[in-house]
Amino acid sequence: MTTAVSKLVLAAILMVTPVATAPAQAQAQTLAQTTATAPVPLRFETHHSGTFGGKTIRYKAVVEQTSIIGADGQPVAQIVATSYIRTDTPKGTVRPVIFVFNGGPGSASVWLHMGIMGPKRVAFKDDVKPETTPPFNITDNAESPLDVADIVLFDPPGTGYSQAVAGKEAQSFGVEQDAKITADFIQGWLRQYDRVGAPKFVVGESYGTIRAARLAKLLAGGPSETGSMTGITLNGVILLGQAMDMSGKGDTPYLTGLPTMAATAWYHGAVDKSATTLPQQIKDAQGFAAGDYLRVLYLGDRATPSDKAAVATKLSALTGLTQDYILRQDLRVSLNEFASEVLASKNIQIGMYDGRYTLPLKSSGGDPVADDPAMGQYVPGYLAALDQHFTRNLGVKIDASYKAIEFRTINARWDWGGGAGVPPSKNYATDLAVAMRRNPSLKLMVGTGVYDLVTTLGSAEYTIAHSGIDLSSVTFKTYESGHMPYMGPDSRKALSADLRTFIESASAQ
Repeated sequence: MTTAVSKLVLAAILMVTPVATAPAQAQAQTLAQTTATAPVPLRFETHHSGTFGGKTIRYKAVVEQTSIIGADGQPVAQIVATSYIRTDTPKGTVRPVIFVFNGGPGSASVWLHMGIMGPKRVAFKDDVKPETTPPFNITDNAESPLDVADIVLFDPPGTGYSQAVAGKEAQSFGVEQDAKITADFIQGWLRQYDRVGAPKFVVGESYGTIRAARLAKLLAGGPSETGSMTGITLNGVILLGQAMDMSGKGDTPYLTGLPTMAATAWYHGAVDKSATTLPQQIKDAQGFAAGDYLRVLYLGDRATPSDKAAVATKLSALTGLTQDYILRQDLRVSLNEFASEVLASKNIQIGMYDGRYTLPLKSSGGDPVADDPAMGQYVPGYLAALDQHFTRNLGVKIDASYKAIEFRTINARWDWGGGAGVPPSKNYATDLAVAMRRNPSLKLMVGTGVYDLVTTLGSAEYTIAHSGIDLSSVTFKTYESGHMPYMGPDSRKALSADLRTFIESASAQ
């Protein structure tokens, strides 16, 4: 899932011609330059205008490289990030700044960048049935919140153009290592751009929600965190595709996954759509999961045959799966099993990352990402869109591949606290709870796509409600979309409006 960034200067210019301010833009730069004895950091700056949230503004885009220094005083990583900074505000204006990252672990920020946060976005003719071959297009992104805040897109080491220094990968590829590098980057960016006193937000998606939780606690410092009091607090944390609880507790995934299965079955007509609405379908599944389904799962083998039959009947009505299949699974149908089984009679598999997407069930290669009906179809367009945006609009010419997601070198080697590759077993939402206790003004927004079978609606609600987080400081939002809740014009506009409201409210405290 990587794509080579073109080394050619593309002739077509979209909407705004970038004005280069770095002489080195005359030719492609190489990342190898940055690891030499006398590093020459990459930097590309261009100036633009655009309309966001109904407001026409001027802004600059800066794609630049930052060295992250380790305890020995030497670089451990070279971060290449993209910043969008408004330039037409009166002197002395204090603007919020949003730091944005995706997940993986091992993913660059291309998805949020070209889906909702950046000034340009990928333009599919149909988001749910996207083009999978060229030509791909990009368009102006009126939904970007650039009118209310400056935006910094962060690519962790080993992703995008960012690199871990050779021989020091172990200092980058892990929960704690990653959080420290991100915190160091944020602190450095705030000092460089004189924004230490600005309202601050982080937006994390998928694994990025774990990064956000750790950051919220780490940035303030303390003897058990950084060894010093850095005192940097956040106004708000925005979690999209919440994935903080990695503890894997017993029957919980079956209970929390049911509302998403019910919503997805409704979408595809695997249940009688005329008998209910989508909100009611989700509400019914939530009530059943918290009631009879929970009770019978708790009883386990003590449940009577009639109890199990009654639960199977209701599950069938909610999910479209047959009662026989549900009973054979002992009332416990995983999300993966649901995705392959619910439309199997039609030879259709639905997407885990977005249940609205489908591909034929047969002839799948079995890869959990590349062959996923959602991820497998929208990835080509996203990567091509970022390539076009960098080369045509931002004047970026780098003689290297942009790494969208690195599975073998990062994800498989990730240190969750027990060593490289040892599976995780912690609920990281407790870190966010501690951060919110320390900073009573910190607000939390949790956004979930109802068709997301990877990080489900039920999981988001359950995790937040069982982590000690002050629920009065939490805003829950749901969108008729999937793992990336900005896929689709209606959900993208809804998320955009919710982001603006949240940022403006939390900045005004």
